Amino acid sequence: MSAAHWESLRGKRVLLLQGPVGPFFARLGANLRALGAEVHKVNFNGGDCLFYRRHAIKWRGHARHWPQFLETLMKQRQIDMLLLFGDCRPIHTAAREVAERLGVRVGAFEEGYIRPNFITFEEFGVNGYSRIPRQAEFYRRLPAGGQHRETEVGRTFRYAALWAALYYAASALGRRWFPHYRHHRPLELSEAWPWLRSAWRKSLYRLRERGALRLLSGPLRRRFFLVPLQVSVDSQVRHHSDFRSVRHFMRTVLASFAAHAPREVQLVIKHHPLGRGYHDYGRLLAALAQEFGIVGRVLYLHDQHLPALLDNSLGTVVINSTAGLSALAQGVPVKVCGVAIYDMPGLTFQGPLDDFWQQAWAFRPDAALFRRFRAHLIERTQFNGSFYRGQAAARLFADCVADPAPSGAAPAFVDDVRASA
Repeated sequence: MSAAHWESLRGKRVLLLQGPVGPFFARLGANLRALGAEVHKVNFNGGDCLFYRRHAIKWRGHARHWPQFLETLMKQRQIDMLLLFGDCRPIHTAAREVAERLGVRVGAFEEGYIRPNFITFEEFGVNGYSRIPRQAEFYRRLPAGGQHRETEVGRTFRYAALWAALYYAASALGRRWFPHYRHHRPLELSEAWPWLRSAWRKSLYRLRERGALRLLSGPLRRRFFLVPLQVSVDSQVRHHSDFRSVRHFMRTVLASFAAHAPREVQLVIKHHPLGRGYHDYGRLLAALAQEFGIVGRVLYLHDQHLPALLDNSLGTVVINSTAGLSALAQGVPVKVCGVAIYDMPGLTFQGPLDDFWQQAWAFRPDAALFRRFRAHLIERTQFNGSFYRGQAAARLFADCVADPAPSGAAPAFVDDVRASA
């Protein structure tokens, strides 16, 4: 992502909605002001207020009034661009519609398409909303390009967990001031329990699954398909696929596998690490295996090393997970069951899921095409950094602020907006 993109916001009016948990959006706002932009922010709960404490508008209304309020706000402040994290959250879905109606640009942040060292920023939105070309010929015409420099961001889970704990606590304690707010996932102090449960489950699963990788890289090497799950509340599942839930996806995959996969082949289901404390699908998978007559052919894992699993598999099935990109990087056949930016001829298997089990062995992603696609994706949508650790927001603007904006101090903001009746 080039500094020129952010340079285009110099002197513009920018509205921030919800960001990732933690101080990233506060730093982003400060750097936008240093660039010469006029920055406004809406807070929706106590967690938002904790991490963005100055010059923010507090929205305390009912969800049904939000679009009208936002339209009034954007007209009054003459907003040029809307920035948000998670473009499928209910408040952001409504905001996208208002912005489109008013001709206001929308920029969406999201976890990195390429992990763990990148974060994503795209105008218009991510995955199904992305404007990244989906035609293989577009990328084949691009120059080969060089290798992008990539700095390791290190372990970020502890920081994400800390910010999340503080955000959830502040939101729960501040509920009386935001009585109508409904989060896109549970927002209670009791949410600390799944995080604690995740820690002891990790130890339990490590003991229970010892030897699993030796089995999959030995006797079962190239005799299993891998299905890495997404978190149960992933909005990309609900908005950019035909599946109602991760459970619906699992039922569909197991039914297809039972009917069409070679009998000597196994199916490995890998739980998403961030969902460890919330769900255990062991009983469900056992019941589905019994229902479809594949008892003994389904292996359920949690914290095994994903690259090692991919390297030993026949292929992988995803909805639209970034694990699909990891698989392509390792030359592993991928079947996408939802809407994903990397789902195109030459990269992913284009036939139906029922055929994938029989034909994956003969399909390989085009390595040269993937290199060009990855380079273009990084250049246009990725930033090397983390939302939760370090100074990623500052580095976004490192080149721009070398030439400081001629304008003086950032304008003062008021804390309320009069919505028209």
